[in-house]
Amino acid sequence: MQRRAFLRSACLNSFAVAGAMGCLPVSALAAESNSVAQSVDQLPPLKGDLTLYLGRGEGGLYENVLEAIRKRNPGFNLQIRRGVTAALANTIVAESKAGVRRADVFWAVDSGAIGLVADAGLARPLPADVTAQLKPGFQYPQWAPVTGRIRTLPYNTERVTPDRIPDSVMALADSDLSIGWAPAYASFQSFVTAMRLLEGEQATTDWLKGVSKRAKSYAGELGVVMGVERGEVDLGFANHYYTLRLKNGKPDANVDLAFTKNDAGCLVNASGILALSEGDLPINFIRYLLTREVQSYLASEAYEIPLVNSVQPPQGLPPLNTISPPKIDLTQLADLRPTLNLMRRVGVL
Repeated sequence: MQRRAFLRSACLNSFAVAGAMGCLPVSALAAESNSVAQSVDQLPPLKGDLTLYLGRGEGGLYENVLEAIRKRNPGFNLQIRRGVTAALANTIVAESKAGVRRADVFWAVDSGAIGLVADAGLARPLPADVTAQLKPGFQYPQWAPVTGRIRTLPYNTERVTPDRIPDSVMALADSDLSIGWAPAYASFQSFVTAMRLLEGEQATTDWLKGVSKRAKSYAGELGVVMGVERGEVDLGFANHYYTLRLKNGKPDANVDLAFTKNDAGCLVNASGILALSEGDLPINFIRYLLTREVQSYLASEAYEIPLVNSVQPPQGLPPLNTISPPKIDLTQLADLRPTLNLMRRVGVL
């Protein structure tokens, strides 16, 4: 815990004292372009009023980043509306239809919500120098991915050996493994949406029915990982960082990560940010989230994957070029309604 406290202090103090979407190939995570991440020292001060709609997530770590930005910029009046990411996205669209704009910037914890707002034509184009800092494969004209997350299979190392875990997520429906899942969790629903798009409605329905026979439900994916570690189930479905955080606090934890191949089980999703109003302030605010300091902080504390150049990924992940996620247009994850309807019909929601 001392290491975490030191990293938090180092990253945050650097603020205080320093002067169209597509597929997300993980192979691109290891690549870099010529443009490297900037430091906060290179950015203009933020001045004026800005309203941020912030999707909930990461146990207050995003709040720490925002507080550090506030302290560095005393002339910056940041107002924050917090809520569930999908609900905020729907609110932004509804406000626009009513002729109202209350949000200047939207920071979402998954790209599906970003896609919903972008598809409504509400996102401002980003300058080329902003997108150039991002790794190849993550450069989009209307939004900036902030950090990435990979779908994984956390498994109990005392109950299961790696050879028993199939490399196809679809095969788990017919396995004899007990499984932990969080069907009400947004990341799980995006994963099921990806499965529905990749495998089809009927195959996804059959998969949900098969897995539900041996599944234990949890309120969230941290709960899934903790249940796996306690031996309540053999394995679970969760974003990678929940396992890495648990292992950081408990190095001898009985849990490790497995990955499927080329299917929804190893989907790469991303938190992201877009500008909704005109002027330099929203764009300059986005620049702060892409700095080395913020990206390093989120990698070391949240264990999320930095998507800007020249920032190291979190410790504990295998080499990123060994992971093979599916190629899928993440904008298609924006419409959850068919997925939610399917999950309700099956009885898992």
